[in-house]
Amino acid sequence: MSDSPVYSVLVHAEAFYLPEQSDEVADRYAFAYRITITNTGTAAAQLLSRHWVITDMEDRIQEVQGDGVVGEQPVLEPGQHFEYMSSASIATPVGSMQGNYRMQAADGNQFDAEIPSFVLAMPRILH
Repeated sequence: MSDSPVYSVLVHAEAFYLPEQSDEVADRYAFAYRITITNTGTAAAQLLSRHWVITDMEDRIQEVQGDGVVGEQPVLEPGQHFEYMSSASIATPVGSMQGNYRMQAADGNQFDAEIPSFVLAMPRILH
């Protein structure tokens, strides 16, 4: 018998500043982010929806909710991963993103996969 959890999804995020899409004078700072979603459980699972909380350094919050990611609702077999890129804009040179994906296992059970908080920052703005 395995000690692996049945429902387990690991999310890794990496953010990149987009100077060509940003306008510092207009307080618009654009970032791309790459997400890797890995099914570390023992059951296949489908990503149904997403919920993002995007916070700038003045504690202004944007929430984004919707079906799937980048127009897809991928099914991940145990050990498989799915990677995509997307973008977000905030009004300050530093902020953060976090959230969760709503997943549905092959047996019909739904669970949330946490998206750990990650930093959005212009280069050379943080130590």
